[in-house]
Amino acid sequence: MAEQYADSRKLRARARLHEHYTIAAEPWFTWVASRLGLQSGQAVLDLGCGPGWFWVASADVAPPGLHLTLADLSPGMIEEAVNRCRPLPFASVEGKPCDATSLPFASESFDVVIAMHMLYHVRDQQAALAEIHRVLKPGGTLGVTTNGIGNLREIYELTTVFGSAPIDPAAQYFGYDRAAELMQAQFGAVEFAEHPAHLEVTDPEDVFMALTSYPPGDGAPEGQLAQFRAAIDAAFRSGSGTLKVHKQSGLFLSHKH
Repeated sequence: MAEQYADSRKLRARARLHEHYTIAAEPWFTWVASRLGLQSGQAVLDLGCGPGWFWVASADVAPPGLHLTLADLSPGMIEEAVNRCRPLPFASVEGKPCDATSLPFASESFDVVIAMHMLYHVRDQQAALAEIHRVLKPGGTLGVTTNGIGNLREIYELTTVFGSAPIDPAAQYFGYDRAAELMQAQFGAVEFAEHPAHLEVTDPEDVFMALTSYPPGDGAPEGQLAQFRAAIDAAFRSGSGTLKVHKQSGLFLSHKH
């Protein structure tokens, strides 16, 4: 975790696939933001904020005047996020290093908490959701995003040369089923929507860079890397130069009663 998320460099290699090749009627970040029910003046906690890309991309649909707290395990990520978000029309922007299972905030502090593609990094997800429930105000909203087990399956099938399972590793730890189960248990009800989108990738090198930005690809020996390049090239040839990839990314919403 410390190596992967000290700053956004490794994450950017993976994000590039989605930024450059996603085919969707509405971009992912604005699609999520428009479903959170954000209102001006609310206190919002972005848990696992990363480099703050969400707020830059959704600035046009998010209401002005939010009080934004950017929280992450990585001080480097928080610094990037705060620097990106302070020029945006927020009432206030604060950065706070923290562990999701032990939040350094008073009970009933936030109107909205978002945890976007991060709970699969948390060892005790149930404890993290209990902490989120604690810091939410009555009537407050939790928005969680994660992936389904079939997400990017055409790409993950290529990673079997590293000995990896041909499925989204994030969804193994906190996919659709587990998100629904744990949020239902903590909040009593959960709503779900899936973002309609897919990828049409035209540069094999972007696939290689994304899948070798984290283990086991980032430590693979030269022989495996050569096999991986060969598998990527074969997939692009079979698609006449374009690799079409299914996406399964969704938003789960719960409310504190």
